[in-house]
Amino acid sequence: MVYRKELDPDASLQAALGARLRQEREGRGWSQRQLAERMGYSPTQISHVETALKIATLPFCRRLDAVLELAGTDESFEGQWFHMKHGALLEGFPKFISYEGRAAEIRLYEVGVIPGLFQTLEYAAVIENHSVTRGAITAEQAEERVTTVANRQAAISRNPLPAVHAVLDESCIRRQVGSAEIMRRQLDQLLAIAEQPNTILQVAPFTMGERRPFNLPVTILTLPDRVVMSYAESAHRGHLERDSQRVEPTLSAYYQLQKYALPQATSVEVIHQVRKGIP
Repeated sequence: MVYRKELDPDASLQAALGARLRQEREGRGWSQRQLAERMGYSPTQISHVETALKIATLPFCRRLDAVLELAGTDESFEGQWFHMKHGALLEGFPKFISYEGRAAEIRLYEVGVIPGLFQTLEYAAVIENHSVTRGAITAEQAEERVTTVANRQAAISRNPLPAVHAVLDESCIRRQVGSAEIMRRQLDQLLAIAEQPNTILQVAPFTMGERRPFNLPVTILTLPDRVVMSYAESAHRGHLERDSQRVEPTLSAYYQLQKYALPQATSVEVIHQVRKGIP
């Protein structure tokens, strides 16, 4: 009799993924060898993931989704991988960054802080370390979040570069985070990003008043196949919207935001002025 290792899905996120892989495979009546042939992996690799002897990699999960026809769904193994890898992140955010890393166009609006895609790592560390100080997260979770910032930035530095259109509320550049030197370096990075050929950067001034269509941050992604989705957060979770009829009003509101925000040349000058005024 062949020994069959039974997993407790509640033992760890790694065990939960392995147990689900076995369930999906057996539900289709496939042996480990048959699944391995479809994926281009060895039966041993399938066995090791199923029994939690090895952690599934992101390429493994993406290939698995393709074979099981789960890519882009709420049940994808890629989404489960991001949840396993980034357990300290807000619910819904790991799935969002999996799409962000593949997007052809990224439109974003941020309030109060420099967006993660543009943060220096020391700026990001100041924010997360304060969360540790007030007891919201652990030091290990803070380190994980800063690493996620670096990984997100690396993901959009690919070839070809995605088109990035960012509108920052004026509060993002005027709210000092960390020391004066950290803030100066952060604004220097923001100015450098504005010079990149794939980036448009605008500041939404306080004087926009009631013409500002958003009160909370929002991101709109356009994937290479032209599918458009939006992402927004509440205090406890992130919500990724992929229904085109629901995304369309958000996209229309974003166009209005662009219309009333300062042009890029003026926005860059405002950032320069703020930087000069840092004591």
